Amino acid sequence: MDWSSFWGVLWYTILVFAFVAYLIVLFQVLTDLFRDHTLSAGYKVLWIIGLVVLPYLTAFVYVIARGKGMTERSRATAVAVDRANQEYIRNAAGKASPAEQIATAKSLLDAGVVSQEEYESLKAKALAS
Repeated sequence: MDWSSFWGVLWYTILVFAFVAYLIVLFQVLTDLFRDHTLSAGYKVLWIIGLVVLPYLTAFVYVIARGKGMTERSRATAVAVDRANQEYIRNAAGKASPAEQIATAKSLLDAGVVSQEEYESLKAKALAS
């Protein structure tokens, strides 16, 4: 590598960019291959062999041939992850229904943890929400 030449540095930068771009595409293709449950194992193996033997060509052909399916599978995965996150947040926040909040307040009153006035306050808050 000739670091004293501008063109040498530019060429090296282009090569590094192309390699990093290929790695990104390669990981996207491999992720999509293993995400696709409709594609048989034999075809998956053929795609992987193609990625090893003719990496750039196979990656481009895969993106052209199966690009729409890649988008759909990626979107479905993103929606599933978002639903799971929302469900986790709802469970972690402990947002209970008013009936559950009143039942919890009643159990606290019965246990002697809260007074009758505090129970009435908790009950009013639960009914207001």
